[in-house]
Amino acid sequence: MLNSFFSGLFDTDMTRVINVSDFLLCIGSSLLIGLILAFAYMHRSRYTKSFIVTLTLLPTVVCVVIMMVNGNVGAGVAVAGAFSLVRFRSVPGTAKEITMLFLAMGAGLIAGMGYLGFALLFTLIMCVVSIFFNHLDFGLKKNAAIYKTLNITIPEDLDYSGVFDPILQEYTTSCELVRVKTTNMGSLFHLTYNLTLRDAEHEKEMIDKLRCRNGNLEITVSKQETIVTEL
Repeated sequence: MLNSFFSGLFDTDMTRVINVSDFLLCIGSSLLIGLILAFAYMHRSRYTKSFIVTLTLLPTVVCVVIMMVNGNVGAGVAVAGAFSLVRFRSVPGTAKEITMLFLAMGAGLIAGMGYLGFALLFTLIMCVVSIFFNHLDFGLKKNAAIYKTLNITIPEDLDYSGVFDPILQEYTTSCELVRVKTTNMGSLFHLTYNLTLRDAEHEKEMIDKLRCRNGNLEITVSKQETIVTEL
């Protein structure tokens, strides 16, 4: 009686009907897989509540899509691809976030095909590898503190071409002027440099000398911006 209640209007004798118990088992397994992925991602990572909830529910959504097309992967991918037509207005994700979303979709696809053991095994292996790489700081750039972005504000009557080169050459191994921007109705210039410091401990000494050249206007030193935007 319960199975007949959940039967489809267009089911035929040639159609494979999913039992309610099998459906609930796949849903429960997908939710468990999502929780495992979420806890693995939260380990030594910055995250938001919305992303963790999405990561938890995504395997279940993919699993249901695959089950509703009776295991036809081609049709399932086509239906899931229709979701991409919706444009979500959010900040771009990092490479790690995108990878975890793909892992969640892959695990959900395996669960939707009915291979719950393989889905769980795949999830556990990938989570262990991810946590292992986090503990090793795998791929972390050494001496990241020496790569800086320098922002200098100068008055409009100061010719910025080469005026700071002697100081920068003294304290850096490489420097590049990447942007020049006018500000304050054109009365000030805002210069942006990408630097590789010789010694991070001499950063304040470099800033003090730059202040003498730019009339003690605003100077900012931060982590190199280009590192953040790259995959």
